[in-house]
Amino acid sequence: MRLACVAATAAVISLSGFGPLCAHARAADALGDHTGTITFTISAADVGAGVSWGKGVLSFEGHDYPFRIRGGSGAAIGFSRTRAVGTVYNLYRVSDIEGTYWSVQGEATVGAGKGGAVMENNNGIYIKFTSTSSGARLAFSVERLTIRLTPGATSTAQPPAAAPAVPATPPASSPASHQ
Repeated sequence: MRLACVAATAAVISLSGFGPLCAHARAADALGDHTGTITFTISAADVGAGVSWGKGVLSFEGHDYPFRIRGGSGAAIGFSRTRAVGTVYNLYRVSDIEGTYWSVQGEATVGAGKGGAVMENNNGIYIKFTSTSSGARLAFSVERLTIRLTPGATSTAQPPAAAPAVPATPPASSPASHQ
């Protein structure tokens, strides 16, 4: 229920003329602390119920973390590819980005379209994003997307420089070795 209220509020603000004036200030208050940014690309194929898949990057505390997205939706038909950019709220541990996110979305794409949504997972993390899509898809449904950090890729930030090599010292000779 809380997610439906947040989604409805975001939709009213983004569709009204007041969006550019107050959306940022209200979003920070309504969703929590802005703690990171996110970009992702997702493809969706639907005939009634559908599947979604994609990948993206979370920017958090000066590091970039790649991730994969999988999910699905209902009440949709068609195929689309969506590119999104958004803000992450209430993320204090990178592992908390993982989980299943829920949102209520509508999409009508023929050629190209624009959209946006607010998603929430069970860790209290919100992602608010705007998107551009291409393809041919008509949807109004509850969307379930699961984000998982890419295994073995904890951060794409540059590793710290290695310490300079210390030359090995030859073993000390003992008096017994000189006999």
